[in-house]
Amino acid sequence: MPSNNPTSVSATVGNRLRFQRGSGPRGIAKALIMPAVLAAFATYLLFGIFTMKVPPNAAFPGPQFFPAIIAAGLYFFAVVLGIGAVRAALVTPSVDDEEPGERMVGVDWRSFAWVAGSFLGFAFLLGILGWIIAAALLFMGIARGFGQRRVLFAAVVGLTISSLSYIAFDMGLGLSLPSGLLGWAF
Repeated sequence: MPSNNPTSVSATVGNRLRFQRGSGPRGIAKALIMPAVLAAFATYLLFGIFTMKVPPNAAFPGPQFFPAIIAAGLYFFAVVLGIGAVRAALVTPSVDDEEPGERMVGVDWRSFAWVAGSFLGFAFLLGILGWIIAAALLFMGIARGFGQRRVLFAAVVGLTISSLSYIAFDMGLGLSLPSGLLGWAF
């Protein structure tokens, strides 16, 4: 059964989406919310990287390397999205400007709330519940945000992926992830 989520529908139907845009300062401000969130998160990561206590004998790549790559990527996407948002907000197309195979859609705020809430929940619950459970809940929330209605299926896939990644980091790389409630077993 297809979802009401316009982004998931476009992925299955193959339509090209054009998002509705507002004009003027208010439209630009609304369009810059996501780039600002990405830049803020990248800045938070950067702060964490610089305040991280790293042993002097830490070998390359070290614990700061991968967060730095993620922060750089977030800054890059924030700039690209910001430029695109400003350009899109300054040019508001009419309904007549739609090309065949395109349809105008707005932001699905319910989906956005599921995805953003899942990341916030993951950040707060990781230390308490541990990687396996928190990452599974993160996967379930994001899957729900993208239109997945089968909760049990999302839970099984989420637990499988989080368990495999836990094993890969622990056994394969020798890095320990928070075990939380399951600490007695791992």
